[in-house]
Amino acid sequence: MFPSRIICSTLLIVVLALLRPTAAQDAFEAAPVSYSESTPENCISRLQARLDSGDASLSFDDRFGYLPAVLTALDVPVESQALVFSKTSLQLRRISPRTPRAIYFNDEVYVGFCQSGDVLEVSTSDPQLGAVFYTLSQRAATETPKFARQTDNCLICHSSSRTDSVPGHLVRSLHVDKGGHPLLSAGSRNVNHTTPISERWGGWYVTGEHGDQKHLGNLICDNDVDPEQADNANGQNVTSLGDRFHTERYLSPHSDIVSLMILEHQVLVHNRLTNANFATRQALAYDATMNRMLEKPGGERLESTTRRIHNAGDKLVEALLLVDEAPITAAIRGTSGYAEVFSGHSARDPLGRSLRDLDLTRRLFRYPCSPLIYSASFAALPDEVRIYVWERMQAILSGADQSEVFAHLSAEDRQAIAEILRATLPEAAERL
Repeated sequence: MFPSRIICSTLLIVVLALLRPTAAQDAFEAAPVSYSESTPENCISRLQARLDSGDASLSFDDRFGYLPAVLTALDVPVESQALVFSKTSLQLRRISPRTPRAIYFNDEVYVGFCQSGDVLEVSTSDPQLGAVFYTLSQRAATETPKFARQTDNCLICHSSSRTDSVPGHLVRSLHVDKGGHPLLSAGSRNVNHTTPISERWGGWYVTGEHGDQKHLGNLICDNDVDPEQADNANGQNVTSLGDRFHTERYLSPHSDIVSLMILEHQVLVHNRLTNANFATRQALAYDATMNRMLEKPGGERLESTTRRIHNAGDKLVEALLLVDEAPITAAIRGTSGYAEVFSGHSARDPLGRSLRDLDLTRRLFRYPCSPLIYSASFAALPDEVRIYVWERMQAILSGADQSEVFAHLSAEDRQAIAEILRATLPEAAERL
């Protein structure tokens, strides 16, 4: 029997989701985006095409279902594993502190796995559609395994102000009770690289060393204790989770702190990329309609159109350059080897420098510019916003823009980022 406040909290989640304003969703469901009606083109659709043609196959594992094969096919490292025990997912009945949900990811796809789960939950960053959601049955298929696209069920939570009002990804931090139920009375935080360490990872397991910095990871609250007053001393600098649940039931015994930090950073950037894409296409479509109605020459742009495109571009630039990043005050070390895996997949300049080089003593990256600037989603941005982003990057990295927003970038940082980009990204060599 669940305590009454748990039932109320669960109902509140459903009610809030159902009452969510639909204006933003209606916008991306209409032309020019036509989210649900458009055909995705991403790593999952490409994998499905290879499965259908017989050029690829997925082996079924008796313990983990299709998970190992999917990770291999998508080049997702096991070291990226992050474990979340809050009931905030499609398969919430499978999730608890004893049976956390595992998340694995790379630069373009996220894979969710639950113990005894009915499906693998997959979301990918589609260059034209933003976050596209799929499920893959965890029953051994007698025919070709099928990734089934999901829209309405996922968009209830994954298209709101928390995702920049586009189909996006979410990382949340909440206080959680012994059953994994979120204690909404204590609040919910949307987490990214701007969130103070002290407010991150509620409802998540965290393995790693972080000195005297406090966080909310590994904390399970008693129902009769104020969550804000809960003592989480036992949740700090944890290097093994073996005394908390059966870690052997997962591909890795870790929920690496560095993996979590990269996860929440790139979720923000992915959402800003989608917002820049959609906002530009929608603004240009509106502009064209108004010009036709007013019988103006084609190509004449409204001021409001330019403002909308530049506003989305500015938000993207701030995410790419880690504006307002929460400071790190002590050295952070993971436990799974993820930091080395992440940095190893690097394009490097003649001096051996890479945007995937990590700092982890005072900030996330040694050279604070997101590696997602190399992504297919960035390359696929409409020219109007992509060129504007490069113009802003040139002004900032050259030092011409000395505004307070970018004061976290030293002259050395700006020079290094510009040199790395010119050496490793052809368009940057033209634009910077």
